[in-house]
Amino acid sequence: MRPPSSMLPFLFVFLWSTGFIGAKFGLPYAEPLTFLLVRYLLVLALMTALALATGAPWPSDGRQVLHIGVSGLLVHALYLGGVFMAIKHGLPAGVTALVVGMQPLLTAAGAGFLLGERVSPRQWLGLVLGLAGVALVVANKLGDRPLTGMLLPAITALLGITLGTLYQKRFCPHFDLRSGSVIQFLPTAICTALVAWSTESMHIEWTTEFVFALLWLVLVLSFGAISLLNLLIRSGSAVNVASLFYLTPPSTALIAWLVFGETLGGLAVGGMVLAVAGVHLARVPAR
Repeated sequence: MRPPSSMLPFLFVFLWSTGFIGAKFGLPYAEPLTFLLVRYLLVLALMTALALATGAPWPSDGRQVLHIGVSGLLVHALYLGGVFMAIKHGLPAGVTALVVGMQPLLTAAGAGFLLGERVSPRQWLGLVLGLAGVALVVANKLGDRPLTGMLLPAITALLGITLGTLYQKRFCPHFDLRSGSVIQFLPTAICTALVAWSTESMHIEWTTEFVFALLWLVLVLSFGAISLLNLLIRSGSAVNVASLFYLTPPSTALIAWLVFGETLGGLAVGGMVLAVAGVHLARVPAR
């Protein structure tokens, strides 16, 4: 049974948030790009089989193929690669989420310039409130760590997901999710393989935890969350879609509390409320 369209954003936020949990489970047993490469190859194999078995249409225009491939490099290779490398190199997952959580503000700034979308004052207020809420959620995770050297991968991820959302909305908002995923993940896997081969040992410990994390990220994230993201980009404004990412750090913190017993302080709870209020304001259509 298909969930109501009004529930899709919330389902996306939940599924997307579990990516940080999957990374925490799997990264102790593989280097970040090697982990992602195996994930991409599995997704490619499964999506190609699905596309061929169901007769999915493939783009006939070479330019469309190029645009879909570029969007995949931005959304998958840069974003996921940056997030996984940041966490692997010691940046707390909450801080990584905070850096990536700046995406709605960057997207709002770019939406008017690149897409001609008008961002209302109420939406700007919601975006700022959402960012403040995210900051409160992860404030207790900052501590006194030297973060400068670890921030570069997270900033790369931020730029990747921001540019990817804008690029896909501008150049290829409509494509078949089955064949389109193959086109997105193929260049992503090639680029990731080249970088991993030159910078990592590519050794994997095939533990139960790693296999669980890998299957979760392939089946739930790459199939479920990425498909929902593509649907949301197709049907909504760039600002509306981007504002959902404000809910990822609070949602991740809540899941980590349930799964790992991580403590949620008063600031974190207040930040969650503020982030939800900000997203509500930011998702009001511009008039």
